[in-house]
Amino acid sequence: MKRIILLRHGQSQWNLENRFTGWTDVELSDKGREEAREAGRKIAEAGLQPEFYFTSYLRRAIHTLEIAAAEMERDWVPVIKDWHLNERHYGALQGLNKVDTAAKYGDEQVREWRRGFDAMPPLLTPDDPRFPGNDPRYASLTADELPLAESLQNTIARVRCCWEEVIAPRVQQTGTVLIAAHGNSLRGLAMMLLHLTATDVTKLEIPTGSPWVFTTDDRLRVTDTHYL
Repeated sequence: MKRIILLRHGQSQWNLENRFTGWTDVELSDKGREEAREAGRKIAEAGLQPEFYFTSYLRRAIHTLEIAAAEMERDWVPVIKDWHLNERHYGALQGLNKVDTAAKYGDEQVREWRRGFDAMPPLLTPDDPRFPGNDPRYASLTADELPLAESLQNTIARVRCCWEEVIAPRVQQTGTVLIAAHGNSLRGLAMMLLHLTATDVTKLEIPTGSPWVFTTDDRLRVTDTHYL
């Protein structure tokens, strides 16, 4: 039996301000930090003891993991940080207020950008300060790997690489792992674990700071799933 805990980061400052965030590296809000502490308490109270952690390159996920791990008194557990677990890149929408964007482009267009499976937001240009090629943490990425924007489909494709090559082998070696990441990257993991369709995954809502526990057999087939 294996256990995989998915944990969406706590509320970020831009969640609070209702802005598109994507790969922009914003900090947790005060509420987000408390959500992370509560997540750690719930995991500990459930008797779960993660033996490996995974997170993205973005501080709201990293800090959620650090706070939860400290609450569990398991902050010594090894961590892998992988950019493939980053949030979906929202391109030129990043930093914009969602209400103001809907007023400009229409509710239906913004809904499609946010919830469509293959809908692509407006692209950045490589000279835009928000382009990840300007960030030293992505210096090792190839031109093909550096997004100007991503659909949910693009995001899930890169998450799949991380699952198959990095996470799944560690799950096979251990009993319990914790993945602290983002709404859309965790949608990708849930899609793979639960064999969801494209329509299913666009309707999936994952709350911030709520540990989602998957129990699997040794072949990583899900036998139970629930939120703590």
